[in-house]
Amino acid sequence: MSKPQLTTAHGKVILPSFFPDGTRGVVRCVDASDLAACGVQGVVMNTYHLMTKPGAATVKAMGGLHRFSGWDGTIITDSGGFQVFSLLRENSSLGEIRPNEIIFRRDGKKTVLSPEKCIQSQLAYGADILMALDYCTHPDDPPELQKKAVDVTIRWGKKCMDTFKSMRGEGQLFGIIQGGNHNDLRQECAQALLDMGYSGFGFGGWPLDGDGRLTEEILAHTAQLIPPGHVKYAMGIGRPENIVACVKMGWQLFDCVIPTREARHNRLYIFNEDYQSPTDIDTSNNFYKHMYILDDIYRRDGAPISKICDCHTCRNYSRGYLRHLLSIGDGLGLRLATIHNLRFFTMLMEALQ
Repeated sequence: MSKPQLTTAHGKVILPSFFPDGTRGVVRCVDASDLAACGVQGVVMNTYHLMTKPGAATVKAMGGLHRFSGWDGTIITDSGGFQVFSLLRENSSLGEIRPNEIIFRRDGKKTVLSPEKCIQSQLAYGADILMALDYCTHPDDPPELQKKAVDVTIRWGKKCMDTFKSMRGEGQLFGIIQGGNHNDLRQECAQALLDMGYSGFGFGGWPLDGDGRLTEEILAHTAQLIPPGHVKYAMGIGRPENIVACVKMGWQLFDCVIPTREARHNRLYIFNEDYQSPTDIDTSNNFYKHMYILDDIYRRDGAPISKICDCHTCRNYSRGYLRHLLSIGDGLGLRLATIHNLRFFTMLMEALQ
């Protein structure tokens, strides 16, 4: 039986798949060859951050994101809608949301992000998958704000699709379904975007509740609103156990900063040590653990990080050597730790396919 696939101009992505975040055009501490060797199929970059530096015009002049970054696999460009949530929510002085655009003010500079400019920039980047601009919320936000977010997301979604069609854009355009924890609002948003002709859909809004738990009920409900043949993208979900739970609901695509950020904080992911090979991986219960590599017990440890991992780090270096590199702050340590964590996540996806 053939595995579900997402076909893009830069290859086929076997689903489910995890894309690391290369927010500013780079997955931190590794290069394109490292990503390919880890089995990474695609990367998520960010429209807003690339607009501020180096700028859409510069990326276009350099031949697009693929040539600019050296990455020849699939690229998704997030719209910048999440920045409304993460930046403006925490500090309203950084900008404002207007009926037809978002204004960001940082470091003395003003950036305008409208639905039209969002699509124009992503087309200039040459992304394989473009994300429509949306109004992001937290699940604990009041119903009136969730309703506003849906109304704005639908209105901006129409402008994004119209701009995409008018520019005869290449690639695929995905919509983002908002609505908080309200089934009726999620359905309203999903149906409106479906009617516009989007080929895939992201789960909009923060996917965790105030206690950090996965909002499973609304994730499952939203997945059911997306018909077969449309890619289901669980945006921002990256804890391994949450990925497993979402795959069971029907979600197919994931991205998060977790594997790379954790590597930079000396925290490594390993599958349970009773597994003898990758084919033994069982994701049903407590299938992995963390290793804080700077712990003193690893000072003279000659074993690889994981005996079943085939990454460059595990094939060539010991825990003791990696601990040494990280303890002296050498950049090679960050690269090797990042490679391992990325390979853990691609091995997890392979076990789920």
